[in-house]
Amino acid sequence: MTGQGLSLVIITYNEVENLARCIESVGDLADEVLVVDSGSTDGTVALGEKLGARILSRAFTGYGDQKKWAVDQAKYSWILSLDADEALGPDLRKSIKKEKGQWQRQAYYLNRRNRLKDKWIKAGAWYPDKKLRLFNRDCVHMQTVKIHEGFAPLAGCNAGRLTGDILHYTNDSLASRVEQQNRFSSLAATALYESGKRGSLLRLWLKPKARFLAEFIWKGGWRDGFYGYFIAKTSAQYVFWRESKLLDLNREK
Repeated sequence: MTGQGLSLVIITYNEVENLARCIESVGDLADEVLVVDSGSTDGTVALGEKLGARILSRAFTGYGDQKKWAVDQAKYSWILSLDADEALGPDLRKSIKKEKGQWQRQAYYLNRRNRLKDKWIKAGAWYPDKKLRLFNRDCVHMQTVKIHEGFAPLAGCNAGRLTGDILHYTNDSLASRVEQQNRFSSLAATALYESGKRGSLLRLWLKPKARFLAEFIWKGGWRDGFYGYFIAKTSAQYVFWRESKLLDLNREK
C-alpha cells in the first residue's frame, strides 16, 4: 500500500516515559503508527500496542540503519519520522494537516526545538535545528553513519519547509547531557576511524575551541544564558572526547 496515507515511524528502546506523548501529538494525522523496537524491557512494546501501533522487533544496528529499515517497512510511502522523545508542536501539526493529501513538495524540512531540563532553547546550535523528517520515501536516502544520521533528499527532489516545531525533550538533567555526549563521542570516534581519519594533536587543540566559539558566539548561544553556555561548553567537550578517542584508537590499532 503506497497511497497518500501517512505512516508515523518511530524506533524505540526503553521509551515508556516518552512514547505516548510522541504518538498522541500526531493523533489522527497518521494513518499508521509503526514502532520498531530493539529489545525494550520497560513496557514500551505493551504501551505501543495499547496505543494502536504496529510493533516490529529488530536488533539495534545503528541509528541510521535502524531508521532506514523501519521506513522501508511502513505501509505508506509518505513518512513522518520521529524519535520517541519528540512530539509535534501545535503549529507544526496544523502545517502538516494543511499539506497532507495534497503535498506540494516531495519532502519537508521541520524545525526542531530542544529542551534542556525545563528550558526550551531558542538559539545556538539547538535552534532552529532543521531536520528532514516528513517525506515521500522514494525521494530521499538515509545517511547511515553511526551517529548524527539523517535523511537527505535525492537529486531533483523538491524539498520545502513547514512552519512550527518538533518539540524535543532531549535532556532532563545536566548529568544526562554529559553522559550522552560522552557516549556519542565514542560512536563518532569509531565512525571517523572507520572512514580513514586518524586525528592529530592539532585537531585535538583547535576543534573544541572552534566548536565553542561557533555555538556560543557566532550562533548566539549566549542568548540562552547559563544553559546556552553549558550547551556550547559540553559540545566542545564532546569534540575533545571524540578527537582524544580517535587518537587513542589510532595508537591501539
